[in-house]
Amino acid sequence: MKKTIHTANYKKLLALLRQIRIDADLRQDDLAKLIHKDQTFISKYETGERRLDVLEVREICKALKIPFIEFVRRLEQTLK
Repeated sequence: MKKTIHTANYKKLLALLRQIRIDADLRQDDLAKLIHKDQTFISKYETGERRLDVLEVREICKALKIPFIEFVRRLEQTLK
């Protein structure tokens, strides 16, 4: 498996995170404040410039008020 931020599946993960943020009616800056990061952190991972690890995804899910397990379920549906 390639370790890259440019795979189709990784782009789907980012798109899902972005959509959940938008559905929560949060701007990048709003989410950044919730996870104690700069807005550029959100921008860089949403554009694929920065790779996220699983713990960062979990933290983002908590801030977006979506259970991590629900996020994983939605991601699995997206990847099928």
